[in-house]
Amino acid sequence: MFEALQQALGEAIRTLRGRGRLTESNMREGLKMVQQALLEADVSVPVVKQFIQRVSQQALGERVLKSLNPTQHLVGIVYQELVNLMGPVDHTIHMRPQGGIVLLCGLQGSGKTTTCAKLAYYLARRGKKPLLVAADLQRPAAIDQLEILGQKAGIPVFVNRQATDPLPVCREALEYARRNDLSPLVVDTAGRLHVDEELMKQLTRLDTELAPDEVLFVVDAMTGQDAVNSARAFNEALEIDGVILTKLDGDARGGAALSVKAVTGVPIKFVGTGEGIDALEEFHPDRMARRILGMGDILTLVEQARQKLDQETMLRQQEALKKGQFTLENFREILEQTQRMGSLTRWLGLLPGMSQITSLIGGEDAEIQFRRIRGIIDSMTPEERRNPKIIDRSRRRRIAAGAGVDPQDVSMLLKQFEGVSDLMRRLTQMGMRGRLQAIQQLSQVLATNPEVTIKKQKQGTGKRLTPEERARLRKQREREERRRRREEKRRQGQ
Repeated sequence: MFEALQQALGEAIRTLRGRGRLTESNMREGLKMVQQALLEADVSVPVVKQFIQRVSQQALGERVLKSLNPTQHLVGIVYQELVNLMGPVDHTIHMRPQGGIVLLCGLQGSGKTTTCAKLAYYLARRGKKPLLVAADLQRPAAIDQLEILGQKAGIPVFVNRQATDPLPVCREALEYARRNDLSPLVVDTAGRLHVDEELMKQLTRLDTELAPDEVLFVVDAMTGQDAVNSARAFNEALEIDGVILTKLDGDARGGAALSVKAVTGVPIKFVGTGEGIDALEEFHPDRMARRILGMGDILTLVEQARQKLDQETMLRQQEALKKGQFTLENFREILEQTQRMGSLTRWLGLLPGMSQITSLIGGEDAEIQFRRIRGIIDSMTPEERRNPKIIDRSRRRRIAAGAGVDPQDVSMLLKQFEGVSDLMRRLTQMGMRGRLQAIQQLSQVLATNPEVTIKKQKQGTGKRLTPEERARLRKQREREERRRRREEKRRQGQ
């Protein structure tokens, strides 16, 4: 998501780079491109007009126009206005200690039932004891789906298959929760294909009778401005407390995320980022603005790593690196850990300078490449994984046959691994500042050429040659090259 908007905004800002100072003329040209990018991302027209007006007022000010690096100032202004557009956000689910109720509503197909399970799992990880309530009695498979998801998340589900009215179900669930010391109730309500009077009456009745602590509206990011319009309709009927935007990992243009807070006044609290039960994240406007501007999102990456990576394995990897050890077995473990974080393209997009790679490599190709690499490593013997230098031509052919690839693929992996291994060893010898600088330089190189091979750093001789010595070595290489050519001609003539 946001790839097209990110590229368009990047192009608009690049047109202003290299110009000593910003004038009103070239500034308006850049802002026009920003406006076009937002409209193409399906952002609401009134929202775009207000956004551009606020940016223009600041960007055309004397302080910016006369600044030494006006482009950076413009990026800063756009960033802050994006943050203001989507925020502020309070992620707290405000509810009673006992008998709390969180009501989820939305249109059919928005991912509401799945989101209920994700939210319950999110609350359980924060010390709560939630109870899922199957109050969607319209869709035949909704109850079965919630039971399966609840089992996967380890969350109890209250079900009454004989009921036809969701209100008695919720009341029974509330009593069950009190007896079993469970709180809050996460209620899955019925949806419709579109906003209609019958749906609103049922939801309004539930809202009035149950007095939920929070009403959260679940909406599909893929529906664009329809998402904003339906959020406004639900808010007018129920006074919703927050929005959960689903399918943020899809190819939506991003207009809903940028418009919903400005149009409805209701903030996006959470976003769905995948199919997994743990794929629900808090929505941070500042982090999202950084992603949109191609600055990455290191904080989210660190949080995801802490939650999803095996910390014991990571510590073992660090100890091995400190000893100067980095084998193909270590490399495979890192790949397996990376897979736990979800799509390769998604977490690459969280790294500064790496967002361009995601559009170049494509998600499917990247995942296939990961599987190919694992297949090659798995086809090696333990000795070969520990010491790749013993892999000769016959071993390469055997490994390639076992992995279903060409021997050249095995050679390429070994060449890449040699460079990565050397890089990892060098990083462990650096301080934090040196590591950040090295990673940033590597990101910039990969952003301009994602197919580049990470090469092993050449070892110096420790001696600095004089100009005369360099000239002598150059003449010696030229003599050897001429001798080699004469030998070739003599052999061809025989």
